[in-house]
Amino acid sequence: MKATGIVRRIDDLGRVVIPKEIRRTLRLREGTPLEIFTDREGEIILKKYSPMVELTAFASQYADAMAQTTGLTVCITDRDQVIAVAGGSKKELLQKTISKQLETMINERTVIVAGKEDKKFVPLTGESMEGITAQVIAPIICEGDAIGSVALLSKEPRARFGEMEMKLATTAAGFLGRQMEG
Repeated sequence: MKATGIVRRIDDLGRVVIPKEIRRTLRLREGTPLEIFTDREGEIILKKYSPMVELTAFASQYADAMAQTTGLTVCITDRDQVIAVAGGSKKELLQKTISKQLETMINERTVIVAGKEDKKFVPLTGESMEGITAQVIAPIICEGDAIGSVALLSKEPRARFGEMEMKLATTAAGFLGRQMEG
């Protein structure tokens, strides 16, 4: 754990204000769910809650099956990071923070189908991925909330994604969203 040197008092309603710098760094906004943990030393730990974490093992298996069937790289994200990767680039992507553009796309519930040269092309993470030539990204919606995304990526030089890949990503996202509801 890293000390920040910031001290806050609990108000009469039991609230503590998380400093703006920390909220910005951790991408905490009004309404962001936090999970509360305590340990034996009396520490209170706040952790950003992601409902997708419960699905991580299942998402990994689903991504593996899709990657084997399609020959594409398949990534599944929550609203903060990549939680499952199959078909390549695992160490390059797994548990990396998603890009601001992808976060916006998820929030706006937009489906993206793009080639590397298109203006619509959305980087998955803040770091650029070498060799991606085409992508389709669909938001995962659960009980009305956008909670993540499914991305299909190709490194084939002449790859062009169309209706079929879009339907595949949208179907996968819909299925994962319904798994979260049940």
